[in-house]
Amino acid sequence: MERIVIVDDDLSLCHFLKKPLSLKGYEVITCHTGSEATEIINKQEANLILLDNKLPDRTGLDLLKEMKQNHPKMPIIIMTAFGTTDTAIEAMKFGAFDYILKPFELEEISDLVAKGLEANKLMKRAVAIPALSEYMEDSDQIIGKSKPMQEIFKLIGQVAESDVTVLIRGESGTGKELVARAIYQHSRRKDVPFLAINCAAIPETLLESELFGHEKGAFTGASKKRIGKFEQCNKGTILLDEVGDMSLSTQAKILRVLQEGEFERIGGNETIKVDVRVLASTNRKLEELIKEGKFREDLYYRLKIMTVVLPPLRERKEDIQELTEYFFHLYNRQLGTQVRYIDPSIFNKLSSYNWPGNVRELANTVKRGLILSKGEMLTEEEIIFDEEDGAISFASEEDLEKNLKKMLDPLFSDILRFWGTGLHSNLLEKVEKFLIQKALAETGGNQVQATKLLGISRNTLRHRIEKYGLSSS
Repeated sequence: MERIVIVDDDLSLCHFLKKPLSLKGYEVITCHTGSEATEIINKQEANLILLDNKLPDRTGLDLLKEMKQNHPKMPIIIMTAFGTTDTAIEAMKFGAFDYILKPFELEEISDLVAKGLEANKLMKRAVAIPALSEYMEDSDQIIGKSKPMQEIFKLIGQVAESDVTVLIRGESGTGKELVARAIYQHSRRKDVPFLAINCAAIPETLLESELFGHEKGAFTGASKKRIGKFEQCNKGTILLDEVGDMSLSTQAKILRVLQEGEFERIGGNETIKVDVRVLASTNRKLEELIKEGKFREDLYYRLKIMTVVLPPLRERKEDIQELTEYFFHLYNRQLGTQVRYIDPSIFNKLSSYNWPGNVRELANTVKRGLILSKGEMLTEEEIIFDEEDGAISFASEEDLEKNLKKMLDPLFSDILRFWGTGLHSNLLEKVEKFLIQKALAETGGNQVQATKLLGISRNTLRHRIEKYGLSSS
């Protein structure tokens, strides 16, 4: 269970935050002074801290400096109630994950907490590679006895300790982020921050600001100064995931960082120096993008000083059995299922499939099989591929998001006509109802399995079934 420590002398705010965060499944500890926070975190390290800027016995900034010295990878979110953000900006420079101005909405702080915990997981959860480290129970594994994967392991070992830029290439679902994290964890920068930025998931208009920050008034909506990820990650490592989706203007700034180690915030004149190791990944053919004028050739050669090319799963089918057994044990543990055996005939079925979604699709297939399993053995009957029964398969979350957009765009005028003043809540309710119906149908009405599929509590599911007048059978 992930542990969050809230440090604030406002008892009502602590109560306001503790209950909903606890309901999300986090262990939440509240304290009201800096010395109390130090004592708690020294006894049981947290996964994330929500830190008030003004405490009775010291400033939040002083406590931040102390905590970042002792716990450099722990994300700390600064909460401040004061109109000026100068102190919050200073906090970012000293290593805060982010800051938020009081008063804030619960949804806003919840999103920030989720991002902070994800960053913490990426930095702290080990990636075990047979060629570089012992097997660790609580770790992600890069698995493969095939010759292509053995070459990948050797290459990771060769590039990890230097500060050279590495371009990681491969289809969606092949494990590019795992390789990036392995390089980081075996590097000289392993004790300082690692941040992963999905360039495809952030709108083009916001990506440059996300990476380099902006000054107040730099553009419409820029109501305050913002520190970017490069400045925030000084001395650390950044993964530019799906780098092929960047605009040319953002590419130019990335090139300058790689060449000169400097940039300016949007709307600013101050030149900011940074020391950041850059890792990049892509599933796109950058050479074709260069010919189309969509990717800078000079940036391409800067990024590919060292290149790691991950093979698709269909080209290393000898690894399927080991991967399946790994995911079987991993998800059995995570889901709390009691499936004890794998029917050996499964491996023939798995090996005959083409795996367009690669290792990610195999993981999802095993997980789905465990949820649907009716006995102690995982059988062929529970192995359902994404493309069976005419289902459409998407190689990545980005592909899925793009297709959802295509489906929703033509419907938007009708949605607006029906719910002109309540788009958000009304549409979410319809989607939630649909998801619960599908989860119950997928699991044959088994509420325990449906809650695991949906990622919600049993009480929440019961409440939603009643709310929407659904049948659980």
